[in-house]
Amino acid sequence: MRTTVFGHPLRSVAFDVVVAAPVMLVSTAGAPVQPGGWWAAAIGAAMGAALLARRARPVAVTAVVAVLAFVQVALGWAPLPYDLAVLIALYSVVKYADRLQAGVIAGLVAVGGAVFAAVRTSTPGIWYFTAIFYALVVGAVWLFALNVRTRRLYVLSLEERAATLEREREAEARAAVAEERTRIARELHDVVAHSMAVMIAQADGARYVLDSSPETAREAVRTVADTGRRALDDMRRLVGVLREPQPPAEAPHAPAAEPAHRRPVVAELPALLQRFRDAGLRVGYTVNDLPSPLPPALELTLYRLVQEALTNTLKHAGPGAQVQVELAHVGGGVTLRVTDDGQGRTPAGPPPSGGHGLVGMRERVSVYDGTLTAGPRLAGGWQVLARLPLPSSPTAEVVAA
Repeated sequence: MRTTVFGHPLRSVAFDVVVAAPVMLVSTAGAPVQPGGWWAAAIGAAMGAALLARRARPVAVTAVVAVLAFVQVALGWAPLPYDLAVLIALYSVVKYADRLQAGVIAGLVAVGGAVFAAVRTSTPGIWYFTAIFYALVVGAVWLFALNVRTRRLYVLSLEERAATLEREREAEARAAVAEERTRIARELHDVVAHSMAVMIAQADGARYVLDSSPETAREAVRTVADTGRRALDDMRRLVGVLREPQPPAEAPHAPAAEPAHRRPVVAELPALLQRFRDAGLRVGYTVNDLPSPLPPALELTLYRLVQEALTNTLKHAGPGAQVQVELAHVGGGVTLRVTDDGQGRTPAGPPPSGGHGLVGMRERVSVYDGTLTAGPRLAGGWQVLARLPLPSSPTAEVVAA
């Protein structure tokens, strides 16, 4: 945590003390020999003390220093070493004042003061040479301070812009997560509703055949129990997920999406891949030792992951890209790998910016405590790799009655 003094960083306060202290020291050290003696030393010490507030009150500090310098010159005391405070105050008001107008006024006053000091302290006939020298020094300090002010404001604007963009990205990411959770909630709701319908049908059947066929009734009750466990597992995943009414927009140039509230399964992947082939992708598909049956919600997730990965390939690699989709049963889970060579044709229009495909895919995978990695391949193109664990105690496949 940064240490502050009177609301300002300790480093800035220490720097201002280092700037003001020499002015005060020089004014008091030269009191015995300088014109004005201790009265001049008091003016110099007051100038140095005023410089301590040059960041917080630059306009007020400049006004105080200007009045003290005018008094010094009016009393006929030649410019003294501590008059460096005038240039420091001028620099401070140009750099730190809220409006540049205050710096312009301070610069004009400083030039006028330089001419006045030259007239009061120079030898008659050559005062204008001294005035020009003083004015050039004042002008150089003013221009240097203006350059520092411009750079300071530019850096502040960049920091503000970066902070604004970061807030916008965070807001977009939160919106994307909420939107994807909405879709997941709707689809998982369909899975649970289907399971409940099966349970009701099986329970009714078991009641009717309980006396005439106990074995059939036991099998129906077993199906009800397995279906209930599966439905409960899906319901747990729904906890905390808010449901919104509007469906997410489909990406331009992507194949037409299935109707709302549809629950696709892995068996329908060939049809999905064919739609992407019709859109211009060259898609290969392999399945290795995939267990059957899979939980309906897991099948839905695999389908959506393939759909999103191919949509991203079509958007970014373009039509003509070679894509390979692989599904395999590895280590007690299902592994999905989608790779492309990135060698497609340039899309007709630029791909839409600000997409949230990977955000949605990670959200879906996290529902099942799986992992998702996505990134460029050394050989070129892109790879998406998802690993989804299977339930520890698989249940029997439920068929709608």
